[in-house]
Amino acid sequence: MQVNQPKNISNFHIVGINYKKTDAAIRSSFAINQAQYTAILDEGKQTQLDDLFILSTCNRTEVYGFADTPGQFIELIDKHTCGNIELFQQLAYVKSGEEAVRHLYHVGTGLDSQILGDYEIVGQIKNAAKFAKSQGCVGTFTERLVNSVLQVSKLIKNETALSAGTVSVAFAAVRLLQSKVCDIANKKIVLLGVGKIGRNTCKNMMQYLGTKNITLINRTISVAEEFANCNGLQCAPIENLGQTLHDADIVLVATNAPHPTITRSMLEHAGPKLIVDLSIPFNVATDVKELSHIEVVNVDELSKVQDETLQMRQHEVPKALEIIGEHMDEFLYWNKMRKHAVVLKAVKDKLTEIHTREILQQKNGAEYKLEDMEAVSSRIIQKMINLMAGTVRKETEKSDLYISMINDIFDTGVNQE
Repeated sequence: MQVNQPKNISNFHIVGINYKKTDAAIRSSFAINQAQYTAILDEGKQTQLDDLFILSTCNRTEVYGFADTPGQFIELIDKHTCGNIELFQQLAYVKSGEEAVRHLYHVGTGLDSQILGDYEIVGQIKNAAKFAKSQGCVGTFTERLVNSVLQVSKLIKNETALSAGTVSVAFAAVRLLQSKVCDIANKKIVLLGVGKIGRNTCKNMMQYLGTKNITLINRTISVAEEFANCNGLQCAPIENLGQTLHDADIVLVATNAPHPTITRSMLEHAGPKLIVDLSIPFNVATDVKELSHIEVVNVDELSKVQDETLQMRQHEVPKALEIIGEHMDEFLYWNKMRKHAVVLKAVKDKLTEIHTREILQQKNGAEYKLEDMEAVSSRIIQKMINLMAGTVRKETEKSDLYISMINDIFDTGVNQE
């Protein structure tokens, strides 16, 4: 009797790059959009890669899943992104088994974020795994792991000060404006892109800088109009981008266009201005920096904006690690017992098979109530299973040995390698 066995955790890998060794330009060349994500998942299914999901944000691109070797994930990145794969291999990190599991906990709780305690990553992990599951690429292991990571992230947010205070890329942009711009209430500000980061940046400017002299531009004008009406701001159509930029003192760019939205030609004859590019890939052309009257700041430079909140957050790291350790141990124990559960089910099936065969052999015209015999036999089988399971749970240090012995005794066909 052959039984499906949970996958070996040592074959669970993560391959990725992040802000620690790469700048935004390199990361953008390995960024994975929705169409690329779909193509990678489709190919993964064809090549028997299991529990595959991808986390691609402005600060990282990571591929998680089960494979014979992590190199299979690197091949997918090579095939489906436009970056230089030799460069990727030089800068990438590879983690396997428990180390890969621990990495996802650290990412999901903000310990591995460019700004310590950044909580936005949680939603990105949830959405990435949800999409992979909708494509049939997430199994029991990864679904349980992601749910555990989300739970731990919530616990750390509620029980520690790791995410306390206001520190994010959107807030860092506001702190930058505070330090660089005098009399900001009288400056004309343009925000290009009214997505999540754009809206958060805009709200922070209104709250902390006390200004509503902000003009919104978005490719879908109705989105800009709705946000502008709710917050007492102005908006302009994308067709007026050139003139609106020309009149602005400060420009914030928070779009997700694949190519630069703001080019040198738009600004060559404009007045002095500060441009803050919050986009990945960069949406301000690199040669704009060559204009002496234009100052451009991108997300990598924003990450250097420090806040006293970060020092306070650093003191919370040991508490966060303790919570992660506790719940990661629970997850690993669940995964270990999951292997045992497969063996125990196989044993139960084996006993049921014996029970059925014996009743059929003994029937031969004998007078007895078949229902009574079946009920008694079923209770005996379940009691035996409960006894074995209870012993395995109690003797955790010997559990692998016990399960191996039971597996051998009943010849279940389960491979425990």
